[in-house]
Amino acid sequence: MPDQLLDAVKSKYGAVAESSLSTDHAGVKAVAEAFGYTAEELTSIPAAANMGLSCGNPTATAHLRPGEVVVDLGSGGGLDVFLAARQVGPTGRAIGIDMTPAMIDRARALSGGYTNVEFFLSTIDRIPLPDASVDCVISNCVLNLAPDKPAVFREIARVLKPGGRLAASDIALKTDLPAAIASSLAAYVGCIAGAIHIETYRNELLRAGFSNIAIVDSGADLNAYTKVENQSGCCSPAMDAATPAATSCCTPAPADAATLHADLSALLETYDVNAAAASVKVYALKPAASSCCGPTCCTPTKA
Repeated sequence: MPDQLLDAVKSKYGAVAESSLSTDHAGVKAVAEAFGYTAEELTSIPAAANMGLSCGNPTATAHLRPGEVVVDLGSGGGLDVFLAARQVGPTGRAIGIDMTPAMIDRARALSGGYTNVEFFLSTIDRIPLPDASVDCVISNCVLNLAPDKPAVFREIARVLKPGGRLAASDIALKTDLPAAIASSLAAYVGCIAGAIHIETYRNELLRAGFSNIAIVDSGADLNAYTKVENQSGCCSPAMDAATPAATSCCTPAPADAATLHADLSALLETYDVNAAAASVKVYALKPAASSCCGPTCCTPTKA
């Protein structure tokens, strides 16, 4: 099942990366602004870095400083990497990690004007960076897509320096999802069915070795996507118009394009997703006194 989920996510986001979606599309811009990006931020970076896939703005809560190393997990077209690059300055580094080749290609093509950014092709449960080499890890509506979230949290703890921090925007659950949504592959790739309960989120971060954990409901309307040009889930407005029918944004597999998109739309019309799920701001610290020096040291021992 994890392999099927990863293939579905790769297919969806590969199609998005190959589309012409950008901040120049009014609907895409509206989705980004609905989840916390300012007009100034969006105009300060390449328009094509934004494809309307966000559920928050992690660079607004990361408190990045000049000279820091920041890593964005699930960096897509580079939206948050490029914003972070401005904040850490020429003496810092902004690194993007994404498992979709087309997304990495898109981000790299947009990075010509930056001297302090780089992108790596990898899943986020195997971050290709040394231990204790990162000041801050950010992520935007991607951690919910990881089949093995505890492994991702352990990897984040591994690459962070002692005293380093996680600042993420994500989808988490306030209560159980309706069975029809929880079991839907379309809802999974749409950033809903893969979400975990807020308390589970907190407990798994604790198990990975984090402290000072805050998970705050941003209050953003998860139906923002559907209100703008009738798109649904994590899919951005005008996606169907910008991509061929066989590679629609909600399509984990081309053969199931119409069915999966229609299923997700029907689910969101039938159920109030806001009643069970929330766009959350996640913040956590790796303790400064940690002696973590390898991939297993942050793994909790059995009671």
